[in-house]
Amino acid sequence: MASSITENLLLLTDSYKVTHHLQYPPNTTAVYSYFESRGGKFPSTVFFGLQYIIKKWLTGQVVTKERIQEAKELYHLHFGADYFNEEGWNYILENHNGCLPVRIRAVPEGSVVPYKNVLFTVENTDPKCFWLTNYLETLLVQVWYPMTVATNSRYQKEIIAKYLNETADNLDSLPFKLHDFGFRGSTSVESAGIGGAGHLVNFQGTDTIAAIAVARKYYGCKIAGHSVPAAEHSTITTWGREGEKEAFTNMLTHFPKGIVSIVSDSYDIWNACENIWGQQLKSLVEKRDGTLVVRPDSGEPTEVVIKVLNILGDKFGSKKNSKGFKMLPPYLRIIQGDGISYETLEAILEVMKKNSWSAENIVFGSGGALLQKLNRDTQKCAFKCSYALINGKEVNVYKQPVTDPGKKSKKGRLTLEYSDGQYRTVEEGKGDPKKDVFVTVFENGKLLKDYTFDEVRANAEIDLLKKPS
Repeated sequence: MASSITENLLLLTDSYKVTHHLQYPPNTTAVYSYFESRGGKFPSTVFFGLQYIIKKWLTGQVVTKERIQEAKELYHLHFGADYFNEEGWNYILENHNGCLPVRIRAVPEGSVVPYKNVLFTVENTDPKCFWLTNYLETLLVQVWYPMTVATNSRYQKEIIAKYLNETADNLDSLPFKLHDFGFRGSTSVESAGIGGAGHLVNFQGTDTIAAIAVARKYYGCKIAGHSVPAAEHSTITTWGREGEKEAFTNMLTHFPKGIVSIVSDSYDIWNACENIWGQQLKSLVEKRDGTLVVRPDSGEPTEVVIKVLNILGDKFGSKKNSKGFKMLPPYLRIIQGDGISYETLEAILEVMKKNSWSAENIVFGSGGALLQKLNRDTQKCAFKCSYALINGKEVNVYKQPVTDPGKKSKKGRLTLEYSDGQYRTVEEGKGDPKKDVFVTVFENGKLLKDYTFDEVRANAEIDLLKKPS
């Protein structure tokens, strides 16, 4: 059972925020803050994952006597003094039945928004709870993770789609062209779940079961991802070096139909492709009711992929598609799951194209690079206060560090407008509400908008696959 400390919202903040209720100007009654991608590796960001945080941590009665007492005791030990806002939390318990008096407005999940635009805003709905807005920053900013995974995954989808469009007859295979193998490389089960769900916004192939569970529980998707029977090195090497052929045969025997993926580099990938697959088991592969996916898993990907394709093409034959690129027989494909990232993907596909091989012949797998080779600064995610009500006076709040102009924050109440295919953030309350794309997703303890995974996927779809509206 999870520790109550990880379930207690009052403890899900940075230490210094526990003291911030004492630091605002006297007679502050409203604090309004926003979240954005200030820049980063990718020019646009896929907004995804806020609904998970809201459903898991914020909805319903999240403040109780027990949680207040637990927080009071822990913070006294932590600080050696009584800075904890016991009065404020008791007020929420007594006057709001333990529900959070805040409003969150956000761009629809799955939206692809250029950086430097506001993505969601948070404000208190009870003037006595002005301190609560930024108390929640620590938790809410963790949306950076599923958001950045979804963004990274989508940009890889665009690369693959580009090469399929240039070298294949159609894009039908695209949803399964990048497979998630990142579970073991994630920092936690929860990270694998929410990060893996971010990948599933763009693709349907995954071995990260936790991601399917997250999409199912928090986005109502019955089954968001799929996989196939596949060998790992242990299920091949336990047969011994001389038993590799028998190990391969065993796989084909136990899985006589459909797709099966077999790692083939345990000893000698060239021998496996040329002699075992290309001669000894050739007839079995050809007659099997399904597709064998040969998996190299070592070496320089750009070199290995081409050599494997050439060997298999020589042994099993190939035909040219309508665009003049070579295709292996439909019962044979390859998967490259080693060394795959946004940075390496295009080089492999470009080499294939130059050697007249269609991108349809290959599937990619990615693990650590997909779910872990990123951080909050990948998209420079930040949460800042932009407006406050003090002594009944509206104040546009901002920071403008002389040492880093890039960290200048936005001012006032914000509107995210969408017009003529472009997003634009309007500051200081000057936006046009009719053009505002924000939706109130949470207010006073209640989830007001529940996105389905299908909605998220539709919003995030790449331009090549967008259906006319």
